[in-house]
Amino acid sequence: MTNGRQQIRAVGITLGIALGSFVVGAIFLMLVSQALSAVGISLSDRPALRLGVSTVLLQGVTFGGVALFYLQTRDIGLEFIRVRVPTRRDIAWVTGGFIMLLVAVRALSAIIAYLGFDHASNQIIEVGREEPTVFLVLIPLSFLLVGPGEELLFRGLIQGTLRESFHPMRAVVLASLIFAMVHVFSLQGSGKLVYIGVVFTLALVLGVTYELTDNLAVPALIHGAYNAVQFGLAYYTVTQGTAL
Repeated sequence: MTNGRQQIRAVGITLGIALGSFVVGAIFLMLVSQALSAVGISLSDRPALRLGVSTVLLQGVTFGGVALFYLQTRDIGLEFIRVRVPTRRDIAWVTGGFIMLLVAVRALSAIIAYLGFDHASNQIIEVGREEPTVFLVLIPLSFLLVGPGEELLFRGLIQGTLRESFHPMRAVVLASLIFAMVHVFSLQGSGKLVYIGVVFTLALVLGVTYELTDNLAVPALIHGAYNAVQFGLAYYTVTQGTAL
């Protein structure tokens, strides 16, 4: 197989993994919703509960399960995922990466506002406007499920798989693009391309830190901390009665 064909195959496989994970997650959510409905608990009219259940099922169960299943089918084992207990150097990278994410999102937000572009909103924000306690629940879940789950799938598995056929930095770019594209499923309103562009930029930071530290725990902690801060600020903003 030529190098070009290997690269096309790698992109196809990783796209399939990403999209397939969301399909599997949707199926799990449907089955769990039906099981809860059978005992008198409806998720359709309880969006906050539905969001919590979907977070656990998608980032916690599905993303991790799909990654582990794929590693097993390829018979390459967990060593494919480069992860270890963070060292002092890793903690320094976590701190620097977290600050870089905050600076990047502030700069991008200023540019978007200056240019007058519309910016789509995430469904989580819409649910949180109605029930702000959702944000408080999502703060610990950011560290326990969202950060680890998404980084395991998109950086550990998808970026790692692309790295086998592409230069590491090209693998970072492609994995970040896939990560950004799949976020379209959770968006509402106009300005979706702008939102995807912001997510892509932030994903680049996560991908680069994984490559430079060789430790998945670093982007997982950065991702979790960033999300937790955003949810904390969203809770404060909504409860203080100001616009997000």
